[in-house]
Amino acid sequence: MFTLVIQLTNISGMNENQSAPAIGFDLPDWSAPSAPEKDLVLDGQFVRLEPLVAVKHAMPLFQKYEGHDAVWTYLPVGPFEECSTYRNWVETAEQSSDPHFFAIWNKDTKEYEGTLSLLRIKPETGSIEVGFITFSPALQKTRAATEAIFLTMKYAFEVGYRRFEWKCDALNVPSRKAAQRLGLSYEGIFRQATIVKGRNRDTAWFAAIDGEWPNLHQAFSRWLDPSNFDDEGQQIIGLSDLTRSILVATDPEVAN
Repeated sequence: MFTLVIQLTNISGMNENQSAPAIGFDLPDWSAPSAPEKDLVLDGQFVRLEPLVAVKHAMPLFQKYEGHDAVWTYLPVGPFEECSTYRNWVETAEQSSDPHFFAIWNKDTKEYEGTLSLLRIKPETGSIEVGFITFSPALQKTRAATEAIFLTMKYAFEVGYRRFEWKCDALNVPSRKAAQRLGLSYEGIFRQATIVKGRNRDTAWFAAIDGEWPNLHQAFSRWLDPSNFDDEGQQIIGLSDLTRSILVATDPEVAN
């Protein structure tokens, strides 16, 4: 003899004693932003980001990169031995909408000194990444370099993106330090994420989200203010001092 036990369930299929599954918060007022327009220009105090065009930018940029092969170490292209080869690459890059490439004009030196891009552009989910960052030695570790990244972040959040990403080779410690200094929180390592130039690449992920943007904007504005620099152009307050409290997670391999 046996007893038949019938367990009643509600229409969702859950046991009466079970709680509802956790789900994400609603986004009733959010709508997908537009992808960057081809002629987008981002203008700041120290730099102007303009669409990368071979006929205008290839020669001056090649001259800035020439002899500095380390610039290309972690990128999937380069180094370029000839200007013609670099120009061919720029001609292809300028046709791309994702990545969306910019040339960086330094207003202090009045020269083109680097490139970067917005990429993995996903308006439908509100996610965008800054990457393919190729700063010449003349641009590296300057106010202009920091402002170039800030302008892409400002653009992304002000047009409605929810998430601003930074990814780099996990072995690229300077890039990991830069991401954290810029207020992007560490999100982990994707092991064997891809292959670059025939080599394995583990990828370190960093990101900021829209809820952090007001504090990030305030931090960048304070750091970029001319009053934060002495007569020799040295910073008085470091950007990492202003962004540290915004980070929700820090990179264990990078001192902040």
